[in-house]
Amino acid sequence: MGFGYYEEESAIGKIYDRRLLTRLWLYIGPFWVQVVFAAALMIVVATLELVPQLILRRAIDHQVVVGRTDELARLTLLFFGTLGSIFVMRYAQAMLMAYVGQKAMMSLRLDLFSHLQRMSVSFFDRNPVGRLVTRLTNDVQMLDQVLAQGVVQMLTNLLMVSAIVVVLLVLDWRLALAMYVLLPALIFAVRRFAISQREGFRDQRVWLARINAYLNELITGVAVIQLFNRQPESMRRFDHRNQGVLDANIRVLFWYAVFEPTVVLFGAVTTGAILWYGGGRAIDGTLTLGTLVAFIGYMNRFYWPIRELSERYTTLQSAMASAERIFGVLDEREEVADVDDPVELSQIEGRIEFRNVWFAYHDENWVLRDVSFTITPGGKVAIVGATGAGKSTTMALLNRFYDVQRGEILVDGVPIRQYRQRDLRRHVGLMLQDAFVYTDTIEENIRLRDPSISSAQVRRAAAAVGASAFIERTPDGFATMLAERGANLSTGQKQLLALARVAAFDPEIVLIMDEATASIDPETEAIIQRGIQAVTAGRTTIVIAHRLNTIRAVDRILVLHHGELVEEGTHSELVTRDGFYARLYELQYEAQDTVG
Repeated sequence: MGFGYYEEESAIGKIYDRRLLTRLWLYIGPFWVQVVFAAALMIVVATLELVPQLILRRAIDHQVVVGRTDELARLTLLFFGTLGSIFVMRYAQAMLMAYVGQKAMMSLRLDLFSHLQRMSVSFFDRNPVGRLVTRLTNDVQMLDQVLAQGVVQMLTNLLMVSAIVVVLLVLDWRLALAMYVLLPALIFAVRRFAISQREGFRDQRVWLARINAYLNELITGVAVIQLFNRQPESMRRFDHRNQGVLDANIRVLFWYAVFEPTVVLFGAVTTGAILWYGGGRAIDGTLTLGTLVAFIGYMNRFYWPIRELSERYTTLQSAMASAERIFGVLDEREEVADVDDPVELSQIEGRIEFRNVWFAYHDENWVLRDVSFTITPGGKVAIVGATGAGKSTTMALLNRFYDVQRGEILVDGVPIRQYRQRDLRRHVGLMLQDAFVYTDTIEENIRLRDPSISSAQVRRAAAAVGASAFIERTPDGFATMLAERGANLSTGQKQLLALARVAAFDPEIVLIMDEATASIDPETEAIIQRGIQAVTAGRTTIVIAHRLNTIRAVDRILVLHHGELVEEGTHSELVTRDGFYARLYELQYEAQDTVG
């Protein structure tokens, strides 16, 4: 296989990006009725928020100050009725947008998951699992928070601030100007703090993805870490990433902590100015007491949405960074894509041809160089060679996990690029050296949750490869639940499960890594070898051979050296030829004799 590399994430994110917002709307658009209704509620709520202070002004100026009480009961009921209406409408608005956000994010998450399943193996070479998990979880959740709460709340606050500005000018324009004198400085401060927080939010996303990627690698390989006592080094590396998250969080919290008292200070200074100037005018009789009280109330209502806007602003920045990362994944093209007019593939004979194949994982570091060979239907061929010769790459190319740069691979005389990938792979069975086991029952692990494969077929497949014996000894037989990565199975049992999986899908072409049987006891190996013979009978078979004594029965052996096909023939022919194969065979048996 090729050497994978992980691309570092860039620091991204803008508060407004028309392209991103347009794409987000594609997920929100189907719920436009709910969005319109929520927007209407937003306007009504912003309007009603102005009413309580006006009611209070009338109660003071027309009742309390003049010593009357005839309207107090009605004004009190109107006051509480307005507050109750605001509560109900805010609740309805929040529920509507939460519903829209959840449905939209469900669609986005499904699209992202579907896209990841279609991506070629090279994509996963570049992107660690933890980073992709972050896209599907944390980043989508951040967008959901903004859709459910942030956007509508920001617009409501903007409307409220704008309405308060107008109302204050109508009530008393001179007092309003006294209140607005500090507004430019406040707007400048809010802007500067928000910009300073942006880098912190960007770093939060980057470091969180790094932690998730590292944790996935660490937990998967924890046995190796414990075996070689590498816990201190693992802790050091995790601490480095954890410190990165801490530093990013501290920066965000620092600027937020500075911003909050700054807004409070502006509010306190403005309150003092209004009390000083407005109180003097109230004493002079040029301003009513009710108007002064209403001004102070509106001032508090004015600064509260400004604080909210700043919080939502930074949240929106983070959400836009999440959106850009999510759509960045969705925009990754499928490097191995189906053609527009594919050749239908319902049944195949199993003829395989590599025709002048050149392949490199990166640039022109060729792993295969001008490789050509043909396998007839039902033929059994072994591919051998030293480590890095390109043996496993041939399997990846035949399954079209990657596309070749030069030449072509044909199945039944048709280039595999002309087939749908899913059709091609449906006819190719692959037994890897590390069989993957799902957290599910034994039966579902054999048929891979494919409802077209019946329970009877599963049992016949298990019996054919010799897996039934160990399955029947499990607590619930085929209904036994397997642990994560098959932790409650031995290596040999996993291989028998993988063989049963191939037999259940009944492919015409079988690819086998014989290294899969290298670390198991002789008795289990004998069972697996019989199972391999059962699976490969009558099928075109390619064995990637690491132990040469297991491939004497194949029809032909292909010898790869530095990516080139240097020899081919039967075992006896190649041994007598005294070439690369003979040297490999001799070295392997010398090593066995030394160990013995």
